[in-house]
Amino acid sequence: MSLDDARTNYNLVVIGRSNPQQSKNYSYNKINKMKKNYMRQSFKRSAYLSLFSLLLLVSWTDKKPVFKNGIYRTVLVRPDKKEIVFNFEARDSAGKKILYVLNADEQLLVDSITIKEDSVFIQLPFFESSFKAAIDDDGNLEGQWIKKFADRDQVLPFKATRNKKERFATVAKPSYNASGRWDATFVGRNNAETKAIGEFTQTGTKLTGTFLTSTGDYRYLEGIVSGDSLVLSGFDGGHAFLFTAKLADKNTIIAGNFYSGAVGTETWTAKRNDKIELPDGYQQTSLREGESKLSFEFTSTNGETISINDARFKNKVVVVQLLGSWCPNCMDETAFLSDYYNRNKQKGIEIIGLAYERTTDFERSKTALQRFQKRFNVQYPVLITGVTVTDKQRTEKTLPQLTEIKAFPTSIFIDKKGNVKKIYSGFNGPGTGEHFKEFQKEFDETIKSLLSE
Repeated sequence: MSLDDARTNYNLVVIGRSNPQQSKNYSYNKINKMKKNYMRQSFKRSAYLSLFSLLLLVSWTDKKPVFKNGIYRTVLVRPDKKEIVFNFEARDSAGKKILYVLNADEQLLVDSITIKEDSVFIQLPFFESSFKAAIDDDGNLEGQWIKKFADRDQVLPFKATRNKKERFATVAKPSYNASGRWDATFVGRNNAETKAIGEFTQTGTKLTGTFLTSTGDYRYLEGIVSGDSLVLSGFDGGHAFLFTAKLADKNTIIAGNFYSGAVGTETWTAKRNDKIELPDGYQQTSLREGESKLSFEFTSTNGETISINDARFKNKVVVVQLLGSWCPNCMDETAFLSDYYNRNKQKGIEIIGLAYERTTDFERSKTALQRFQKRFNVQYPVLITGVTVTDKQRTEKTLPQLTEIKAFPTSIFIDKKGNVKKIYSGFNGPGTGEHFKEFQKEFDETIKSLLSE
């Protein structure tokens, strides 16, 4: 007899007790037997359900949180409660977890991810920067962003919410279109002013672009225009940026605030100006009077001592790249130079990287710089100067033939006779759009001109 049959018959028994006419076909013994059978089946069913519930509870409590695939909205929280927002996308690749940091058109690959129990550790490819976080049952992350400096660690709490693609919420139709070129002025500590050029593209409410300065650009920025409010942010592991402002009219930006990292704060304003230009990058650094050539010798990241006077550089066009592993623009330049060198080295061109790191610790500097070399397949030598970027005597200690090293990166072009022909400070990276294309064209023309001499 099935459990359903027993239940049905027992119902009949109960009915029969109150209605003799309905139970006339059932003897007392038969009814009693059916009752006992039903109770036995009910007991078994109750036991099965209890066991199933126990197994389900054990399975549920034993289930570990999972770092799930998808797009996350990530919020870094500064001590002043300002939130720097960016997105990343987690994926599976070749049997391991990877993610891409997303800013406008950039997807920055991060492939050093360790998952242990309910925790995840994410090492950014550059800038001695990392995340450590706990994973909740929905796959969201909460923890800390840690960025190493020479003498301290900068730590900011963060939360990353899965399946939330929207970076900033739009609450109103844009009052103006911010697309175009803007003459911007930033005012920082002690009222020091910095000139910049804002270049933005607005489609609907979405806003992308960057700021260009005489020492480099702010890389890829992404945000919105909502009503008369403008907001942009960007994160690349080295820099965490938030820009806010008001559009007073179609040609004027006011009440701007710029938040950088944990504590950096500046104000800014801007006027639309399609003709604004920055100071010439070729005028920032020059040779000292009476000098025509460089002379240096440092140790490379693979332990080799290399001098600009070595035979391998004789009768070659040489580009000396001044860089640091802490510098996002240097990352962009390294990507460009590595690709250019690997495609053109057979033509008689050489590149040497001179690195100015945060500390004088050779092993720490080597580890940071080798990440650049590995990621961008750098085949030219990168030398560690042993002089920090903050050393006020960095020029005198490393390249005394120059007046002053003002910007990172800086590119020094040397002809086949060993003479310095050009020095360019700064770099217009891929986040600058047409300016990056112009830089590539000018760089190629400079190299071809020097090779033809």
